[in-house]
Amino acid sequence: MRLSAMGDVAMTVPVLRAFVKQYPTVKITVISRPFFKPFFEGIPNLDFFAFDEKERHKGFLGLLRLFQDIKKLKIDAFADLHNVLRSKIVSLLFALSGKRRATVDKGREGKKELTREENKIFKQLPTMFERHAKVFEKLGFPLDLSNPTFPEKANLNSDILEIIGNGNQKLIGIAPFAQYDSKVYPTDLMTEVIAKLAENKAYKILLFGGGKKEIEILDSLAKPFENVINMAGKIKFQQELQLISNLDVMLSMDSGNAHIAAMLGVKVITLWGATHPYAGFLPFNQTMENALTSDRNQYPKLPTSVYGNKIVEGYEDVMRTILPEEIVNRIQSLL
Repeated sequence: MRLSAMGDVAMTVPVLRAFVKQYPTVKITVISRPFFKPFFEGIPNLDFFAFDEKERHKGFLGLLRLFQDIKKLKIDAFADLHNVLRSKIVSLLFALSGKRRATVDKGREGKKELTREENKIFKQLPTMFERHAKVFEKLGFPLDLSNPTFPEKANLNSDILEIIGNGNQKLIGIAPFAQYDSKVYPTDLMTEVIAKLAENKAYKILLFGGGKKEIEILDSLAKPFENVINMAGKIKFQQELQLISNLDVMLSMDSGNAHIAAMLGVKVITLWGATHPYAGFLPFNQTMENALTSDRNQYPKLPTSVYGNKIVEGYEDVMRTILPEEIVNRIQSLL
């Protein structure tokens, strides 16, 4: 399997957990960037193969080497959960060598109908989890995703406890950023959400993000409150996963953090701007009532984009229709 961005990779994890539980005699090898290895740790019968995009597996010759490297593992079937040029080439090489292969259908036509301005077809599309399961079904392994299993909450080591303390407060995670601005809740409104939550001293609010600019914003959000802590840049990625597994709830944009929390069995509240959960990216095992969407009565062209990368004039403020009190009430209802 060939995977890409953080959210895309995280979305495969619940499906692979279901697979190893339902087919305990089948071994899986996941091919992805080394950074994502911690996602798959502790899953039985699953090996991780690091894709070296910078050297060994770079370019077309690198993909031939990748194919040769994987072939040595005596692969019987190839599941392409990514459907991009690189994964298609490797998949084709397996097909030419007589192996079974199946590729995820990303449903591009349905997504176009959902996001176009005219003659929009506003309906729920299959989720990415259903699409991934379909790939395994094509290979002869039908999957049931209705009884998911999640890892135990991780034990938090002294590094983390030193930062967050060892009280018995409810842990609320907030990941206020996303790849595109059209998916980011306005900072002034997020400040209101944090201030309201911070009033309750039984809550500890942990902020997640990365990169210099984001860390500065998170520092300023956390500064006024003793029970709000910016975690960005303070712990390693693997420790971040351990911490997220201990959250009581995660508030996230339509972004990778939502999918990471969901794959760890955490309740997730998501905020949707230009995008919409109907495109199939509602985090795993979460309810639609925990997906707070911008007002389509006021902004009928929504969703305007699948990934949030399209700018539509006059739609810059759609997320202001999601009220801070609505978010706070939803979080409190889950605690």
